[in-house]
Amino acid sequence: MKAFRTLLIGLVLLCPTLAAGQDFPNKAIRLIVPFPPGGPNDIIARVVGTDVVAKAPPDGYTIAIASAGALAISPSMEKVAYDTLRDLQPITLVAKVPEMLVVATSVPANNMQELVALAKSQPGKLNFASSGPGSMPHLAGELFKLTAGINIVHVPYRGAAPAVNDLLAQQVQMVFLDLPVLLPQIKAGKLKPIAVGAPQRVPSAPDVPTTAEVGMPGLLTENWYGMVAPAKTPPEVIAALNKAAVEAMKDKAVIDKLSVQGATLVGDSPDEFRAFIDSETKKWAKVIKDAGVPVQK
Repeated sequence: MKAFRTLLIGLVLLCPTLAAGQDFPNKAIRLIVPFPPGGPNDIIARVVGTDVVAKAPPDGYTIAIASAGALAISPSMEKVAYDTLRDLQPITLVAKVPEMLVVATSVPANNMQELVALAKSQPGKLNFASSGPGSMPHLAGELFKLTAGINIVHVPYRGAAPAVNDLLAQQVQMVFLDLPVLLPQIKAGKLKPIAVGAPQRVPSAPDVPTTAEVGMPGLLTENWYGMVAPAKTPPEVIAALNKAAVEAMKDKAVIDKLSVQGATLVGDSPDEFRAFIDSETKKWAKVIKDAGVPVQK
């Protein structure tokens, strides 16, 4: 999330410049970043923070950078006080961060084919960690199970760090996590990368194949972050915010900061982002249903 602060600073600096001579903005913009890194607190923070924006005055002065979890997953996992596409106005999809599948060094598999074969030979014996129930790493693991036709056991942790620690200690066998979390351990040779759930290979890990390259094109697992405002925010205000955000994403410092972490900047239109949220919501709702993931409604 530190890298996103660069983007947010760019947004704050660019908004007054781009809107010069207009009524908006004429005071400070409150930007909510409603999640710490992973675990149950992540779920609580992202839902509560997003709900704050949904209930804020629709004037463009309260906006949020929200995750896939808040906008597309939580509504299918639990009862939330907001309807994403009814109570929020998408501004732009900011960035995508691929999930990478890695295994502990003790696992006798060095590629996807070997890992699937190992799992099929030992149904219910291999474990996959996650940063918490209902997190993107959890659902990525569930999608892996469905796609590969394997039986592996979910072990939820209170965040990404303890999940990685137990993977390093050989207590669990594999995990999907945001690429930046795993890169240091991969480069140190302490974890074995299997595949990255992105459409293309990522520059920060060029030797790691995509899930499509290993025969699983449906195993597309990317976390993502987008900017939203309250519903009924005037179209001209949304347009100004979109323009400022997209301009900020073109800044070389922002690009360099995020690309090193494996993130891909997007910067699409509000309508495109709305359609993307809708498709992602349907995708993960189906995974939750098909995998029999427990929900709290």
